[in-house]
Amino acid sequence: MNFQALAATADGLGAVAADALIVVLPADSKANTGHKALDTAVAAAVKAGDFERKAGQSLYLHAPVGVKSPRVQLVGAKDGSTKALRAALGTALAALKGRPVKHLAIALVGVPVTAAHAETVALALEQATYAYTLTKPSAKPADAPAKVSLVVDKAEVAVAKAGLAQGVAIGHGVSLAKEAGNRPANFATPTWLGEQAKQLGTEFGLTVQVLDRKAIEKLGMGSFLSVSNGSDEPPRFIVMEYRGATRKDAPVVLVGKGITFDTGGISLKPAADMDEMKFDMCGAASVLGTLRAVAELKPKINVIGLIPTCENMPNGRATKPGDVVTSMSGQTIEVLNTDAEGRLILCDALTYAERFKPAAVVDIATLTGACVVALGHHHAGLFAADEQLAADLLAAAATANDPAWRMPLDEEYDEGLKSNFADMANVGSRAGGAVTAAKFLQRFAGKFPWAHLDIAGVSHRSGAAKGSTGRPVGLLTHFVLSRAKA
Repeated sequence: MNFQALAATADGLGAVAADALIVVLPADSKANTGHKALDTAVAAAVKAGDFERKAGQSLYLHAPVGVKSPRVQLVGAKDGSTKALRAALGTALAALKGRPVKHLAIALVGVPVTAAHAETVALALEQATYAYTLTKPSAKPADAPAKVSLVVDKAEVAVAKAGLAQGVAIGHGVSLAKEAGNRPANFATPTWLGEQAKQLGTEFGLTVQVLDRKAIEKLGMGSFLSVSNGSDEPPRFIVMEYRGATRKDAPVVLVGKGITFDTGGISLKPAADMDEMKFDMCGAASVLGTLRAVAELKPKINVIGLIPTCENMPNGRATKPGDVVTSMSGQTIEVLNTDAEGRLILCDALTYAERFKPAAVVDIATLTGACVVALGHHHAGLFAADEQLAADLLAAAATANDPAWRMPLDEEYDEGLKSNFADMANVGSRAGGAVTAAKFLQRFAGKFPWAHLDIAGVSHRSGAAKGSTGRPVGLLTHFVLSRAKA
């Protein structure tokens, strides 16, 4: 899709010539479209009770008299916020689905258009046109207009252009993360993730290393390797470097959990919904997506992506409950539950991150079912040992409409990780499981500002709409961009 910011003329929206025109009318604005014929059509629809300016309301007008666009989709919005705009566009795009629209125009009436509004438009279109087709040849790829015009005031054109470009880049990153998450585990293997990283390196000039088992062993990542013991799929440790600033500038490091399939290992999961364990690499997928978005936007900052990736499978070589493994940091871990494997691969990646002398490290993982119980499927769980880092991530979450909620990291939770046979156990009691998982990771993150995002509840959807969400690529990209501006 080709996005452009189109300056409105004195004749208003009725003068916009496109195959379809979406007119978003917020409930808190009484402004009209500036075109007499279109305003008359809207007023008539409201008077007849066919349309109201409120969330969830929409009305299709075909070839209204005096309007150049033959298809006009009116849609109400709760208010002029980006969150309300996203919801309204979802409604409007669904209503236009299947219609022959090569050029789509969109206008937000009565609200000054900001870069954030423009970004929301580009993201909404990108997500509305994404479809998974790799292993479903019968699936029909979503129709996408060749051109999308955001109609704004002349003074808003420059800001809208910048917002559209940012939304396109983030949209590309979200789509990559979705695609990686949606692919079945026999397609999205650790080897495939390494190939995707190399492809991004070639396309965007990133420095990429993909380490095999021998190289991982040489690093002393005994905790990570213990998870891969039961699988015939070889593990990979992926290192991606985006250098947008000078070498002396400390990088932001993003660490993504890449369990491409999680059976639970010897601590085998129940059969019900186990197919969704292909989504256990969505943390890794979000790092790939964020690096892609960042590389496209080219901010002046250094970003490192680290992805430990393997399968967690049961066989005669698999790690057993009660086994003790030695992490890269030298700390020993008693593995009480092999289904608490994500933290075992992340801890070695956190130790590896030390070599970059990072300004901040954020790990992203579908880590605990306990976080889903605590927060459901709307907020990601944010754990942070650094106040400024926590504030920056929450601000990025708000800007990106990619919600996160800060969770506790009190030292009392450490008690649950005590072991009689190692420096720590890999699990505590069931109560507060998301917190004890974060406390485990914190033991490997004492040398830099660190935060952990538990995305178990937001990485994918179940049921009829089953699939990856691509979260939290938006949050992470805005976090990186805010750091670059700072």
